[in-house]
Amino acid sequence: SEYVVQVEGTVIARDESTFNPNLSTGKIEVQVESMTIINESKTPPFMIEDDVEVSEDIRLKYRYLDLRRPAMFETLKMRHQVTKTMRDFLDGEGFLDIETPILTKSTPEGARDYLVPSRVHPGEFYALPQSPQLFKQLCMIAGLDKYFQIARCFRDEDLRADRQPEFTQLDLEMSFATLDQIYSVTEGLFARIFKLIGVDLPLPFPRFSYAEAMRRWGSDKPDLRIAGMELQDLSPSLAETTFAPYAAAVAAGGEVKGIVVSGGIGLSRKTLDELQEFAKRYGAAALAWIKLGEETTSSLLKALGAEGVANVAAAAGAKKGDLVLIVAGKSKTVAASLGALRNEIARREKLIPPNAFAPLWVTEFPMFEYHEDDGRYYAMHHPFTSPLDEDLDLLERAVEGGETDLLGRLRTKAYDPVINGVELASGSIRIHRRDVQRLVFKALGLTNEEARSRFGFFLDALEFGTPPHGGIAPGIERLLMVLVPTENIRDVMAFPKTASATDLMIDAPGEVDAKQLEELHLKIVDKQ
Repeated sequence: SEYVVQVEGTVIARDESTFNPNLSTGKIEVQVESMTIINESKTPPFMIEDDVEVSEDIRLKYRYLDLRRPAMFETLKMRHQVTKTMRDFLDGEGFLDIETPILTKSTPEGARDYLVPSRVHPGEFYALPQSPQLFKQLCMIAGLDKYFQIARCFRDEDLRADRQPEFTQLDLEMSFATLDQIYSVTEGLFARIFKLIGVDLPLPFPRFSYAEAMRRWGSDKPDLRIAGMELQDLSPSLAETTFAPYAAAVAAGGEVKGIVVSGGIGLSRKTLDELQEFAKRYGAAALAWIKLGEETTSSLLKALGAEGVANVAAAAGAKKGDLVLIVAGKSKTVAASLGALRNEIARREKLIPPNAFAPLWVTEFPMFEYHEDDGRYYAMHHPFTSPLDEDLDLLERAVEGGETDLLGRLRTKAYDPVINGVELASGSIRIHRRDVQRLVFKALGLTNEEARSRFGFFLDALEFGTPPHGGIAPGIERLLMVLVPTENIRDVMAFPKTASATDLMIDAPGEVDAKQLEELHLKIVDKQ
């Protein structure tokens, strides 16, 4: 097994009884006359076959053997076909493939940068790009009009199953583009890509504002393959309640919401306890339930009484045989916990139809989100996203007039395409006016000096006739995870890192010798 051999002989027809129509050589075989062993192989640490039971760490340590498995080869072949399709499609649409720098400047606002020390400029650093964002906008200022790049990006952030420290995205930008034009190009591209797996995506994709998506599904990446289970606002039916947790939530400006699991009366008490623990992972203090059977049973009977429980079930739109799950608290917590529960129940109860693909756009994202841990606003997408035209006055009032609470009301020309509950890209119409860009920097707490230090080159460029422009950046790994499909990003990369950002095969990151550190004017002070 795994030896490399050379065989010489005569090609002959197979016996008809041994024909294999699944092979290109299914009707012939070689009658061997001589064989040479070109290279021997040690016994592999695992069987080179699909569905082998072996730890992921072992697979990654011997990745060059893991890649011999047919499934891995087919995945990498699919990756090649996807990137080729991207290039062919965008070339046909008049886009230019333009490379942008890998060694660039640190402009931290979001994830941490990977820094690269400069030997010839002691004490100064390059940064690896989190995305080509500013360079592609500079391409628009340069008059290149339609840019794209299959770009390598780097983010020093905590990892998840769908994230890696280095990843690849299709980056594209268009001058004078309307929202509808960007939607159309993106949908056409995705439709072409999904044909690789024999799927015809429904066009055009339905569009939902961020506010509507959060209100209906509790998520900015809802899985529309799941029928029903939309969030129901139960706060009005509990306006007069004396049940302390619900009364406190409503009084504090929070919400009481629920989802209806059609026919969910059969879920066991054990399952409900498991779902309660699941909801708590997303911040829910508790998960209440109502079962509508021959008799109504509920964890709220003592708190609300039979009539109160009946009113809540009616407000949720539940009918006999249904289960109602209820969460109270801050709006963000209620949405996160019920949105996640919707997906979890669909997974457990096998409510997602196989081989189905449900695309949509989520639009008009908030411009800023407030972080309570440090008491300030951050850009939800990035600080170069344009606010809606009708919200520009709110930005000016918030920044120049000191009405900072208005920052939470600002909406943007930002949009994410979502398929099967996976955010496949993020995009926006960009800010093309220097005065608006300065207001956004100021809203983020940057002084004029700080903005100048970090983004002076870009602010200067905005003064030279910048056209309106916008773009989008689909993540190639995310896209492949839907196409293959898999829930692990490492399955769609040739040489990925582990969840702790290490490469087990080449043992990276690793130490360097003292001479290299000296040349870079660096010193290790304390590894701890």
